[in-house]
Amino acid sequence: MAGARDVKRRIKSVENTRQITRTLELVATSKLKRATDRVYAAKPYAEALSEIVGSLYAPAFAEAYPVLRRPETVRRAAVLLLTANRGLAGGFNANLIKEARGLLERLRGEGVKTELHIAGKKGIAFFRFRGEPIASQTVDIGDAPSVDDAEGLMGPLRARFEDGELDAVYLVASEFRSAMSTPPSTRQVLPIEPGEGGQDADAFILSPGAGPILERLLPLYVRNAVFTALVENAAAFQGQQRTAMKNATDNAGEVLEHLTRSYNRARQAQITQEIAEIVGGAAALE
Repeated sequence: MAGARDVKRRIKSVENTRQITRTLELVATSKLKRATDRVYAAKPYAEALSEIVGSLYAPAFAEAYPVLRRPETVRRAAVLLLTANRGLAGGFNANLIKEARGLLERLRGEGVKTELHIAGKKGIAFFRFRGEPIASQTVDIGDAPSVDDAEGLMGPLRARFEDGELDAVYLVASEFRSAMSTPPSTRQVLPIEPGEGGQDADAFILSPGAGPILERLLPLYVRNAVFTALVENAAAFQGQQRTAMKNATDNAGEVLEHLTRSYNRARQAQITQEIAEIVGGAAALE
């Protein structure tokens, strides 16, 4: 009967685990809906801002606005890595860390002096364990990132780029395509590379002019790039955690099925043995 008792204890343990993973799955599902709404709310503004900057941009502005400065040679670059503060999300954090390591190795292989900035406990813990110098770190960004969070991360880096201390700033974060597709990606935040605008600058009535407007828009453009990445990263984490917890819950269900069959077999064998002992004892008394 000891075997049946052991199986019964395992069944209870797996049931408790399944209850936890199921709860985490439901919590992640609820948070994913809100996080996805934030992503969809942020994208129209980001696209419109990119379109306007792209329409107004001209190479001549690079001399007037430091964020448009394009160094001939990149000698010093900053890498900003966004990870989560929590785990239980499959390969979410591991994939981001792998992407950042690959970027650092590539830049260093090209002779670029790099510095690493990290937001998120998981990234900090990994690189600290490996002895990698971390220029700055923060764990204060929650599930609903704000514009202030983006400014806190990017403001100092933008100022150093404008002063010529940095030649490039790269951002490593998850790209939110859907709840099931959130690949890690590397984006160059600085220097700004405006895409082609949807309209020509002549299509706008500009007052006081393209220059002063760009002076106000360019810092917003840079900050918004980081804000959008933060929002997408938060949504990607919730999507990955929901998937991981659903898989764990399903696996626990399969284990419970197997353990229940094992328990039933062990219990049946025990009952059969008890019946055989009773029959044997009765026969001996005759």
